[in-house]
Amino acid sequence: MTKTIDYYFPPQSPFAYLGHARFAELVARLGCEVRVRPCDMGEVFKQSGGLPLGQRAPQRQAYRLVELARWRDFLGLPMNTQPAFFPVAADPASKLIIAADLDHGSAAAMTVAGAVFSAVWAEQKNIADVQTLADLATASGLDGRLLVERSQSPEVAAQYQAHTRAALDAGVFGAPWFVFEGQGYWGQDRLDFLERAITKAAA
Repeated sequence: MTKTIDYYFPPQSPFAYLGHARFAELVARLGCEVRVRPCDMGEVFKQSGGLPLGQRAPQRQAYRLVELARWRDFLGLPMNTQPAFFPVAADPASKLIIAADLDHGSAAAMTVAGAVFSAVWAEQKNIADVQTLADLATASGLDGRLLVERSQSPEVAAQYQAHTRAALDAGVFGAPWFVFEGQGYWGQDRLDFLERAITKAAA
């Protein structure tokens, strides 16, 4: 039985960055198929009661930084909790990942997503910059120039909208969000629960 996981995230999410490599390792180890679904989290927030970071109460913003630092140190990941290019327009990077998925498959999309996450949170790069995106795609083993062109196509734009609708239909309200057998798992700190569910289903 194929074990399929829907993976929803915006490419600028710090918590998705913290969980991405562990999620990639988990699905490889358990032989899962991943449907990589970058989505418009701004639209998701509008319809699910969430607030963009800048509109949240000061104490919430402050505690977010504490949590990011705790997880960074616990996981041993390089991370600037207040990176140079954040907040950042996420649509171009989302579409780049979708283009990789459409033309090269989910493994390539996962690789590009990982490069984008690292660019924001570890490398102080601007993922709204077209040349930066092309360079990230090239470093991921793809033709960066062609992939950027593909990311600007109507088909990719339609897929981005479809992912966002699917996220709303699945009850997504935060990131990262994983769906397995109809059950949602919110957050990189829920990967253990996701793994147990997959293991149980395979038993």
